[in-house]
Amino acid sequence: MGAPLIELQNLKKYFPVAGGFLQKQKHLRAVDDVSLRIETGETMGLVGESGCGKSTIGRTMLRLYEPTGGKIFYEGTDITRGSMTPYRKKMQIVFQDPYSSLNPRMTVGDIVGEPLDIHRMFASKAERQDRIREKLALVGLNSEHMSRYPHEFSGGQRQRISIARSLMLNPKFMVCDEPVSALDVSIQAQVINMLMELQQKLQLTYLFIAHDLSVVRHISAKVGVMYLGSLVELTDAKSLYRSPLHPYTKALLSAIPVPSIREKKPRILLKGELTSPIDPKPACRFAPRCEYACDRCNAEAPGATDLGGGHHVRCFLAE
Repeated sequence: MGAPLIELQNLKKYFPVAGGFLQKQKHLRAVDDVSLRIETGETMGLVGESGCGKSTIGRTMLRLYEPTGGKIFYEGTDITRGSMTPYRKKMQIVFQDPYSSLNPRMTVGDIVGEPLDIHRMFASKAERQDRIREKLALVGLNSEHMSRYPHEFSGGQRQRISIARSLMLNPKFMVCDEPVSALDVSIQAQVINMLMELQQKLQLTYLFIAHDLSVVRHISAKVGVMYLGSLVELTDAKSLYRSPLHPYTKALLSAIPVPSIREKKPRILLKGELTSPIDPKPACRFAPRCEYACDRCNAEAPGATDLGGGHHVRCFLAE
């Protein structure tokens, strides 16, 4: 196999936490030893509860947060250190909240055209205007919207503006950080379908971050499941939804609403308390909430078991 478009090797991102007087510095381990590969043209979904580190992975991958440890590769080149300027054109992000990610003092034309201004990628004002119109048309907006301000648009339209801005530099890779979670359900479907169409038309590669597993199932080829900064299961979407192996993945899937009572499966309710992500003990972080936990789970952290076919699970049961 050739080099993937994006590869993370043992990525770590720790945030310092203020302690008491004369106390040792503590760290919140938002992302702890995550490894994954994203091939050109595919969509990888990343799911998990709020606060599990999904968004931190996406932002660290683009070095909006500097990594604490591990390596980030783009097309086989290590981009963990050094200038990111050459890669900003190739890697972009769509943020979760379309209300706070757009400057209310700027017109839509200036918002979408700002990447061109920063990287000086236009020869004339006419070319700049043409490129802005082109990107707005891709997301279902027209040239009349260029002179308007963000407050004049609905949430779905604002997210389309954010996507147009991310596409302006013709990137190969995009981090979609819960791009539909702030939208109405009917609008969510429109934005998801648009992202899929853009992927086919522009040959894009996505990291799609979400907490809604049904949305991830619709758009993703591979899915990773996060729990308290750790990637506990990673496989193709069909295998994950058909035969999940990690107890946490099973609990997540049992919470997906189904239209028919006949298809409904028993809900797996997690009991126990969450492990603190601040300097956790060397043990399985899911053990306090797992019905299968044993003494070994409370004594050491499981490594990623390779089950073949790209299926990796961090659980002693998988061994």
